[in-house]
Amino acid sequence: MEKQQFDFIGKNFDLKNIGKVTGKEIYSSDVHIPGQLYAVVLRSPFPHAEIKKVDYSEAEKMGAICLGPNDVPNILYNERIVSIPEKTYRDRTVLPQDKVRHVGEAIAACAAETEEEAFAALKKIKVEWGKKWPPLINLDEAKEANAPPIYDYVYLGEERVDINNNIACERNVEVGDIAEGFKEADEIVERTFNTQRVYHMQLETKSAVCIPEADGGITVWTTSQGIHNVRILLGNIFNLPLSKVNVKRITIGGSFGSSIQMNSITPICVALALKAKRPVKLVSSREEDIYDHAKYPLRTTLKIGAKRNGILTAAHCRVWVEIGGHNIQAYPYLGCVAGWFASLYKWKKLKYEGTAVYTNKVPTCALQGYGNPQINFAVECLMDILAEKLDIDPLELRLKNYVGKGDEFWGQGPTVRSIIRSCGVEEMLIKGSKLVGWEKRTLPSKKRGEIRKGLGVARGFHTSGTGGPNLGEVIDYSSATIKINEDGSVDVLTALMDVGGGTWDAGAKVVAEVLKVPYDKVGIYNGVDTRSTGYDVNTHATRGVYCGCGAIKFVAEKVKEILLGYAATLFKDLPDNLELAYNDELGQAIIYPKGLPENYKTVDEIAKTAQIKSWGTMAYTGSLRQKNCPPCFITHFVEVEVNTKTGEIKIPRAVIMGDSGTIINPDLWEGQIIGAFSRGLGFGLLEETKYSSITGNLECNGMITDLKIPSSVEMPKIDSLTVQSAHTYEPTGPFGAKGIGEAALSSVASAIANAVYNAIGIRFYELPITPEKVLKALEEKEERSEKIAD
Repeated sequence: MEKQQFDFIGKNFDLKNIGKVTGKEIYSSDVHIPGQLYAVVLRSPFPHAEIKKVDYSEAEKMGAICLGPNDVPNILYNERIVSIPEKTYRDRTVLPQDKVRHVGEAIAACAAETEEEAFAALKKIKVEWGKKWPPLINLDEAKEANAPPIYDYVYLGEERVDINNNIACERNVEVGDIAEGFKEADEIVERTFNTQRVYHMQLETKSAVCIPEADGGITVWTTSQGIHNVRILLGNIFNLPLSKVNVKRITIGGSFGSSIQMNSITPICVALALKAKRPVKLVSSREEDIYDHAKYPLRTTLKIGAKRNGILTAAHCRVWVEIGGHNIQAYPYLGCVAGWFASLYKWKKLKYEGTAVYTNKVPTCALQGYGNPQINFAVECLMDILAEKLDIDPLELRLKNYVGKGDEFWGQGPTVRSIIRSCGVEEMLIKGSKLVGWEKRTLPSKKRGEIRKGLGVARGFHTSGTGGPNLGEVIDYSSATIKINEDGSVDVLTALMDVGGGTWDAGAKVVAEVLKVPYDKVGIYNGVDTRSTGYDVNTHATRGVYCGCGAIKFVAEKVKEILLGYAATLFKDLPDNLELAYNDELGQAIIYPKGLPENYKTVDEIAKTAQIKSWGTMAYTGSLRQKNCPPCFITHFVEVEVNTKTGEIKIPRAVIMGDSGTIINPDLWEGQIIGAFSRGLGFGLLEETKYSSITGNLECNGMITDLKIPSSVEMPKIDSLTVQSAHTYEPTGPFGAKGIGEAALSSVASAIANAVYNAIGIRFYELPITPEKVLKALEEKEERSEKIAD
């Protein structure tokens, strides 16, 4: 198809939430209500212990308002309600009623006139502990038959589910007869890979402010990626009609998935406010935040079969994930991992087995990819291993087998299947290889010297949303209200959250493109809430542009119809005979009879006329469920330098190719690519949250200073290129657009691991690949060589 010409799409403008860079943006922690109390939380020092009694009488004598387990509703809930109810596990209450299940879990809370007074009162709270169990830190120990049960039962929807051997849930999928598939194979490779727990390290910790209203309702500001789900949960927990629960949308200071769910402090803050009958503010410290959420680790045993010509015949994937003390989203997570695995390559026949296990660690949740980088590490490394066995170039093996245009795509799991309509994988692999100089790549056996260079490749994808032609297990639709004001400017009201990737800017450009109104006259700011907006599931699954802006475009088209109808009245003509365009000389949107551009009226004039003549406001409210979740593709080519004396790995250069369909925000697209590479570098080489097997504490003691994360010093020179062509234009997306955010991270660590192998000839099956691990592996390799020589 011909390349579309846009007035606003694909161009760079000033950011809508400019307050982030001027220091004037308001976050949840900045909200101040006159007369508010300040709240703090008492947290468990034990990983697994029975709570017999919480006594806060002494704290109350100091004037504090206190909460214990008996002061909160005994309602089981799951803080993530993105999945449909019958696929949602429920295992927690606002405060634990029976026992704590990880160090740092909230036990009690109190609020006072100042934070200092609140902390002083907190020290007076006495907890009578009952039985204490040794922490279950290791996955294998947790699932042993004699391991202490972390739960006896939980609920799946409304059904009680008994928990055996601490197995939280399981998920299995099989397509075809894999035994036959492996019989057809000339070469079979099998390995086990392990990825680690990582803290989200988002800039903003979790905060909440709650006002108890005179009518018995509540108004809440909270750190969240989805205000409507927070509203629904609070209404359910505190038995309030949703008309009496109002959650304000407020800027979020980064999330990376840590606020898809309602954060654990939010209902605590609400419970304190309702008890105190006064506004309450609760802000988590960084140490508390580290004990609140983490990235899912994953153990993957993967087996792949292929013919001598490189055509795949079968794959068997077995994954285990330890989820910590609460099941936030393990069942859909296992489904998504199945989807990421099944949709990378044409396995022909496949089998997937997934198991989630409770442990006495911080609960796990989504972190930029929701299992995608974890399974990608296993698949992309094993594809390189297979290529070496077959003596085929790794690029050639990928080009022979990738899932692309016209193929079935599993989306966010086996229940969400659709056909891929746009794909730039081939272009990315071919163009990227030329740019990086792939033809000059040499084998590890030819590397010499203290510093050894390597070049690796890995490719990945992520979904744009979670929709499919048929309804799956995940709720996914967005809403918007758009109105043309009396001066021709436009207001966009949406609960869609911008977590830093420029979703609001994209939405404004979409509206400007549809209505031809100047970008700077489109308002899509904060100030909305759950009362003024229709439902939006939340910003996750790389759905912001494709789904959120898809709904905005849908509503903008309806407003355009109303606008043309009003203009037709003014012109005494039919709407179909009129043209809406942006006039660059005027800097305005104009409407004119087709073929007569000189006989125009500006949208400003039409809007003012509509007001004067009492025609009404040009406005529309609507919702849209996208019936696809097209993959946005990514390919990483990474150069590394491995110091064989120190074990240090440096990355001098990376070439990153991305397919996002039509690029709406070029500068912000590049920012996503670079930011994701930093996260992937940390995942691959540096980051890990380790636990003491004796105390159940994080070894960093909750201190961010003891966690290693990448800085600008570790970042390489990055060449990032978008692939935009007839092959990548997404026909179901707004102006051909797809997402990019989570895709950008999916294959970073995999490419690094493949490059390290190319440098030193050692394959690492566990992340992160630290200097200590490199040195140990080099020493072991040297010892093996000496034994062979002897």
